[in-house]
Amino acid sequence: MKILVTNDDGIHHPGICTLREELAQAHDVVVVAPDRERSAVGHGITLHVPLRVFSVDHGKTQAFAVTGTPADCVKLGLLELVDPKPDLVVSGINPGPNVGVNLNYSGTVSAAREAAILGYKAVAISVSDPDATLFLTAARFMSQLIGRLDSLELPKNTFLNVNVPARPPEDIRGVKVCRQGLARLEEAFYRRTDPRNLVYYWQGSQTQFYGESDDEDGVALAAGYITVTPVRCDMTEYSMLARMKDWDL
Repeated sequence: MKILVTNDDGIHHPGICTLREELAQAHDVVVVAPDRERSAVGHGITLHVPLRVFSVDHGKTQAFAVTGTPADCVKLGLLELVDPKPDLVVSGINPGPNVGVNLNYSGTVSAAREAAILGYKAVAISVSDPDATLFLTAARFMSQLIGRLDSLELPKNTFLNVNVPARPPEDIRGVKVCRQGLARLEEAFYRRTDPRNLVYYWQGSQTQFYGESDDEDGVALAAGYITVTPVRCDMTEYSMLARMKDWDL
C-alpha cells in the first residue's frame, strides 16, 4: 500500500518519525509535513503567500517539508507532489489527545479531514499525553488498523480519528469504537504587560473535561482504551432541515 504521512508538529517530530519508520517496514511511505510546528491551526490554508517545498532527509523515505499548514501539506501532496497517488493518508502521531471539541482545532485531525474531502481514505492518530514518548505503541496499532481498512468501506467524506493511551501495551484495556464527545475545554488567558507598558494576553492552561458516557472518545481514552471514531466532514444538522423548510424569510 502507498501511504502519505503528515502531521502538525513538524516533519522532524518524534511522533511522525516513529510512524514513518513503522509503516515503511511493510508499505511505500511518502512524508509531506510542515517545516515547523503548526499545532492548533485547525483547517487553515495558505492563500496570500507562496508555499515552498524542500526535500529533507527522513531515513530512506522520500520526504517533503512544506512552509504551510497541515491542510496545505495534504493538498499539495495529493495534487502535486506524490505520484502515483497514495491509497491512504495518515496524520500523526500527535502528542496529546484529539478528542471532544479538540477535533475543531487540531491540525492533525484537519489534515485527515482534508484528505477525506479530496476523496482519499484517511486516519488521524494521537497519543493521550502531550509529553508521551510511547509513540511506538500507537504506530504499531496503526499498522494493525491498516490491515482492517481494506475491508472497511468508509462513506464519502468520512475519516477515522484514533487516540491511543500513553501506556505500555500491556496496560491498554482494548479498543473501543466511540462517538465524539462534546465536553468543553476550560481555558485561561494571562494578562501581561510588555517593556513598553502595553498589555498583551497569552493563552495559558487548558483542562479537558469529559462526559459521563463510556461510549464517548475522551471517557474511553481516559479509562485506558484505544478509541476509534468515524468522523464525517458534512456538518449539516439534518434534523433541522425539515423544521426549517417552511421558513418565510
